[in-house]
Amino acid sequence: MLGLTGVAARIFGAVARARANTLLISQASSEQSVCLAVDSAEADVAVMELRRELAQDLSAHDVEHIDVKSPLVIVAVVGSGMRGTPGIAGTVFAALGAASINVVAIAQGSTENNISLVVAAADGDAAVRVIHNAFAL
Repeated sequence: MLGLTGVAARIFGAVARARANTLLISQASSEQSVCLAVDSAEADVAVMELRRELAQDLSAHDVEHIDVKSPLVIVAVVGSGMRGTPGIAGTVFAALGAASINVVAIAQGSTENNISLVVAAADGDAAVRVIHNAFAL
């Protein structure tokens, strides 16, 4: 996707046309990938609309593929004390890594009060427990 002007707008427009609610968005700074989470019930329609929107880009290999990964869950780490506090993300990811829980995607809001991460559904409950333990909650 590198150098494709307006591709993010096209992606979000396609998902909106599919009437899928975007729950999480993550884009690499390299502009080479965009990840978004939608409810599993909306995924097939969203992918169909994305493939329709990006058909020429897929044919030209400007966009390589559109994948669906499931079952996944979003775990949100939320707290007003997170803003401006160094080490919160490090603590979260160190705890998950020590528990062998793989993080599929990450998003942090501009308020710094939320870090959302995507993990396998089978790891969701454990991820919450591990994060709670890491902060003695």
